Amino acid sequence: MKTLSLDLRERILAAYDQQEGTRDAVARRFKVSLGMVKKLLQQRRRTGHIGPRHHYSGRKPQILASHRSHLQRLLDKKPDLTLQELRAATGLACSLPAIHYVLQKLELTYKKRHCTPASKPAPTSHGPAGRGADSRLVSTRPAWSSSTKRGRKRI
Repeated sequence: MKTLSLDLRERILAAYDQQEGTRDAVARRFKVSLGMVKKLLQQRRRTGHIGPRHHYSGRKPQILASHRSHLQRLLDKKPDLTLQELRAATGLACSLPAIHYVLQKLELTYKKRHCTPASKPAPTSHGPAGRGADSRLVSTRPAWSSSTKRGRKRI
């Protein structure tokens, strides 16, 4: 549903303020819902503004700036903490991917190598035949015959 323009919001409230009808009559006149008229009146009463409030909609973040700084301090002390350990240490009730995405935004990466040197790749063996051996395939499957009524019969 599209947001009502500020002009339409002002006209709705002006009609109601000038007592040109009840809330229901004003809603029918401007072809909006009764709930919209009620919400506009309530918003004006609470905030003094009638503009759209999109920046207040949506899901609120569970991991706040204070949690982010706490995560940063924990990882500075012990950089090899797992996501589960970080969640337990901060006391957050969020998913593990949520913590992962926060760490990505903080540009923190997981340490992938240990302190030991990386292993060296060794040449692989091609078996006793070597390259270019006879390319005949040897099947380990049994031979089947389809000569019976009920299905396949093993030979």
